[in-house]
Amino acid sequence: MARIAVIGAGAIGGTLAAWLARTHDVTVCARSPLADLEIETPEGPIRASPRILTDPAAAEPVDWVLATTKAYDCASAAAWLPGLMAPDTRLAVIQNGVEQRDRFPMVPPARTVPVIIDLPAERTAPGRIVQRRDGTIHVPEGEIGEAFVALFADTVIDARTTPDFVTAAWRKLAINCAGIVSAITRRAAEVAHDEGVAEVMRGLVRECIAVGRAEGATLPDGLADQVVEWTRKAHPDSVNSLHADFVAGRPMELDARNGVIVRLGRKHGIATPLNQALAALLGASTV
Repeated sequence: MARIAVIGAGAIGGTLAAWLARTHDVTVCARSPLADLEIETPEGPIRASPRILTDPAAAEPVDWVLATTKAYDCASAAAWLPGLMAPDTRLAVIQNGVEQRDRFPMVPPARTVPVIIDLPAERTAPGRIVQRRDGTIHVPEGEIGEAFVALFADTVIDARTTPDFVTAAWRKLAINCAGIVSAITRRAAEVAHDEGVAEVMRGLVRECIAVGRAEGATLPDGLADQVVEWTRKAHPDSVNSLHADFVAGRPMELDARNGVIVRLGRKHGIATPLNQALAALLGASTV
C-alpha cells in the first residue's frame, strides 16, 4: 500500500483518488472541504472517503504526489510540495499538453514522471463526478514509470509505459486541440457530426501533426480523420474540460491545448492559423 497525495479534486483528480483509495492510503489536497467522493462509472457508482486537506501547512510526506490541477494552476499546486515531498517522494504530473516535465522545476527530473491520461470525466458538483469510460494512462519507460503504473494494478484504468512518450503526448494533444470547437460552439461531442465543424477539427489536428513531427513525434496523416471519428463515437453528451471551464467562467487551458501548438510552430517556422485564430477568439470571448 502506497501513501498517495492527489493535488486537485476536479474530474481527473477526484476520479483517480477514488479508484486509488480502494487499495492505497490516499489524501486529496483541495481548495475546499469535501465530505467524500462519488464517481458514476460505466460499471456503477464507486465511493471513497480519502483524507481531505485544504491547508498546505497540514501536509505530511507521502510516497507519491499526483499533480492533477489544470496546467495554468501549477503555482498553487506547488505550494503543497514542501509538506508532501520527502527525499524519496516521486511526483507524477498529470496534465494536458506536452510540457509536463517543465512545470515543476523545483522537483529533480529523476523523481518526476510526466503522465498522459485519456479519462473522459466531468465533475457535476464538489466530490461528484461522471466517468464516461475506463480510460488509459501512458508514462515513459523506466523504473519510475513502472512504479507509477503499478499503483493502478487494481483499478479499471489501463496504465502502461510507452517507449515513445513524445509521440503519446502529441497524439493526446491532437485530440485536445480539436476540442476547442466544442467550447466555441458550446456543444458537446455530438458537434463533430456537423461536417463543417469536423473539417475545422481536421485542420486543427493537421497543424498539430506538423508541429509534433518537428518536435520528434511520429504521427500519421490519418490522425486528423481518427480524431473526428473518436469524437463522433464518444458519448454525445461528453463535455471536454476546456468547454466545461468556458461555460463555468473559469480560467481555461488555452495555452496548454492550442497555444503550445502556435508557440512551437513559430519555433519551427510552421504556420498554425487555425489554432491561433480559434484560441484568440475563445480567449477574447471571456473578457
